[in-house]
Amino acid sequence: MPNPRNLNNIIQRILNGTQTDDDLEALRQWLNSGAFQNLQVGKYNVNIGQGQNIHIGDKTYQGLDAQAIREVANAILRGDNATDIREIIRSTLKKEFPNVTPSENSQNSSRKTILVLASSPTNEARLRLDKEVREIDEGLRRSQHREKFTLQPKFAVRPDDLRRALLDFNPQIVHFCGHGSGENGLILEDDAGLAQLVPTQALANLFKRFATRGLECVVLNACYSEVQANAIAEYIDYVVGMSSTIGDNAAIQFAIGFYDELGAGWSFEDAYHGGCDAIALQGIPEENTPIFKNLKKKSQ
Repeated sequence: MPNPRNLNNIIQRILNGTQTDDDLEALRQWLNSGAFQNLQVGKYNVNIGQGQNIHIGDKTYQGLDAQAIREVANAILRGDNATDIREIIRSTLKKEFPNVTPSENSQNSSRKTILVLASSPTNEARLRLDKEVREIDEGLRRSQHREKFTLQPKFAVRPDDLRRALLDFNPQIVHFCGHGSGENGLILEDDAGLAQLVPTQALANLFKRFATRGLECVVLNACYSEVQANAIAEYIDYVVGMSSTIGDNAAIQFAIGFYDELGAGWSFEDAYHGGCDAIALQGIPEENTPIFKNLKKKSQ
């Protein structure tokens, strides 16, 4: 039977994809034992506690019985290194135990959640969205203030996925990477993975409702997204859009520069300039494509 320290190491190896058969057998023994020790799962900040609570990031889920905790542990076991363990646990709780309610953990209340929404329909030009998300993640991990940010990526996003992700994660920052279509709207995916336009005003109205719930910044890293940025900037303090087409490399460089500076503790406006600088320093002549909207300055 693994002790809490060994158990943490076992689960971390599973997350990294380096587990052994002995690791899996030890974890199965623990799952069958009912001995739910306090547990920290590395960078995912997941604690499975003995009794009635489970802590996931800045949330505490209360009222869990032993069977519920075992189901959560099994969700961890089913995960691999490419899976967001938090999302697995949250979806498990929501699916199996709908009466479980989250309460805030004030210790981590200053942490900002970055919701990254990626969409690349099969009938549109393919984008390297996985690279963009990876670069954002790596930049934040190496940053001076990495403990202040939680990254929540969602891929192949459909309109319902967008709405639900906002409800599930209540982010302070939303980063969209994908395709834009100017006046026609922003391009998400439908159930078949094909392009589905989301009208500009519908998008702005959705974000408007989250402005009073802590949403501070929206980054639209997509071609011709200035139209949507202008509409969203009526309600959200800081918004970034693109004034014309933007190449894959330029979009990735902007994301790198933006989140490097945000992770260093700089302001959203500084981060915007950092993204533009990152494009220019690579010799890509698109540093003037991103545009920045500041609602606070506009209202002064």
